[in-house]
Amino acid sequence: MSQRLSRTVALAAVTGVVLSLGACGTVVKETDDSSGDGGGDRTLTVVDDAGRTVELDGPAERAVVLNSYGNEFAQAIGAGDRVVGYDRVSAARLPYLGISDDEVVSEDLQEINYESVAELDPDVLIIPRNGAWQEAARQLEPFGIPVVVATAWDFDVFHETVELLGEVFGETEGAQRVSGFYDEIFDVISERVAGTDPVRVYWETEQPYLTGLPGSGFDQIIVAAGGENIYGDLDTGGDQQAETTVDPASILERDPQVVVHEFGPSAEPTGQERFDTLAAELTGRAGWQDLTAVAEDRVFVTNGWATSGLSKAIGALYLASWLHPREFADVDPGTYLERWATEFQGADFPGDDAYIQKAG
Repeated sequence: MSQRLSRTVALAAVTGVVLSLGACGTVVKETDDSSGDGGGDRTLTVVDDAGRTVELDGPAERAVVLNSYGNEFAQAIGAGDRVVGYDRVSAARLPYLGISDDEVVSEDLQEINYESVAELDPDVLIIPRNGAWQEAARQLEPFGIPVVVATAWDFDVFHETVELLGEVFGETEGAQRVSGFYDEIFDVISERVAGTDPVRVYWETEQPYLTGLPGSGFDQIIVAAGGENIYGDLDTGGDQQAETTVDPASILERDPQVVVHEFGPSAEPTGQERFDTLAAELTGRAGWQDLTAVAEDRVFVTNGWATSGLSKAIGALYLASWLHPREFADVDPGTYLERWATEFQGADFPGDDAYIQKAG
């Protein structure tokens, strides 16, 4: 019983972190009517995710947004029609946005074509903190284009990021709606997993044996979903996103009860063959026939567009339903994924089995 209580307290603490926000991306104020008559140009001052104070000439009417998660958030809050420039990855992952080649100004978050950015004449360029924001700020300053750092992929600063983008685009109601949907999901999760025993999870990201450590979003959703990361005791040796490649033999020793393999995000369904190939590869690994997860048929293959959507909230709900099927018997995570796709992204929804399947 003490273990159950301890786990509940730990989960509550993690959920509290998720819901009560981190330290970055704070919106500080909105000013100022330069004409003094209420009808002139406004300036807008925000503190971004890098702790920089950035002044904008009012809410953005034209923006360049680099990073697919940032573009998902812009679309979700109702500002998608004001994004005029993108990165190549966003174009590939989010085909429903209809991004044309002449709107692509970078191949990734590092190599940005600043002349192309300037030609689009945006009011702001928005880029996550792992992008080349320092260089972008320096290169775009002569053009009078401010840079705002907003990190939509970071689970820890979800609310700050949505609020920040809501202020930058003047879409505060849209931002509140997105935050409300996120909170609705985590209310369901926290209510159902309260008092449950943790289930051992191995979450593999894109490459074989690449997994998340404490500090990664994947570790956080495992804990929030009422699970225990089998590598939760490792707090060093990961990359900047707290991910690392583990020894295959150690997975056998740690014997997960549930295995999840998430492949690269794509809103365009990748087809049944990819699920079949990955499922066969996972369950056919040497020694895996003896894993509890394989023996109990609890191995899942997912498209990261679904399970990492909405700062991984969708993934946390799916995972919680797999870890605690009795507590979630009346909860269909697919209805939440459908809402994210249709209500917030304006995308078609072919059904959640186009994105998430049980192996075998």
